[in-house]
Amino acid sequence: QVQLVESGGGLVQAGGSLRLSCAASGSTSSINMMAWYRQAPGNQRELVARINTGGTTAYDDSVKGRFTISRDNAKNTVSLQMNSLKPEDTAVYYCNAHRGPWTYWGQGTQVTVSS
Repeated sequence: QVQLVESGGGLVQAGGSLRLSCAASGSTSSINMMAWYRQAPGNQRELVARINTGGTTAYDDSVKGRFTISRDNAKNTVSLQMNSLKPEDTAVYYCNAHRGPWTYWGQGTQVTVSS
């Protein structure tokens, strides 16, 4: 089992920045992909950014150039630096990890961007 705990959400004005962090514990060996998803009210959960063990990243078009995902394999952490935030970025953000055939989720952290 892998446990994921997110931190760093909150309320910010449009144009501001937030940094989300996620710490993995438990059976963290062989975690390959880590990612951030988000879910706004009434919407499906969507992929925001992902990063593999080698550091290769991918982003949803809506956040390219504004968000940066990073990872510390030694500490089993993944972070999401969010700049130039927009009201449409408001959502619950979830940390996600893949280990072999298994997928794990954090409990989510609320990000609210006011206009």
